[in-house]
Amino acid sequence: MTQLTLAEVEAVARAAHEGQTDKAGLPYAEHLAAVAQGVRARGGDPEQIAAAWLHDSVEDDALSRQWLAAAALTPRTKAIVDALTRRPGEELEAYARRILATPGALLVKEADLAHNADPRRLAALDEQTRARLTEKYARTRALLGLET
Repeated sequence: MTQLTLAEVEAVARAAHEGQTDKAGLPYAEHLAAVAQGVRARGGDPEQIAAAWLHDSVEDDALSRQWLAAAALTPRTKAIVDALTRRPGEELEAYARRILATPGALLVKEADLAHNADPRRLAALDEQTRARLTEKYARTRALLGLET
């Protein structure tokens, strides 16, 4: 089976999240593009860039676990997407352990957190949401050993 190209993965991700917006009301695909660019800028490889495009797809129910299992993606890309998919009711510590145990996943999560914690994005949120997310992102970074 021929692997999806990065352009095809991007198209799938954009279509899957069509009509969705982030907490600030921006098209969700802008977040995916920023994370993919962040992975590229951090020296990520094509498998990690593909995972960046798809990192929220299963968690947000934009694509199913069955789609991911059958997709023309490398096992490593699938493993990274799976590692980055929070399970319902999952403790943050368990989520962080899975990311750390999955080769290539930490770089993608680092790019995701960097974009999520961008002060320009956070500034568009109400104070309560901004405070809650800032604390969550800092805790996640600490659990992943990404404190600077």
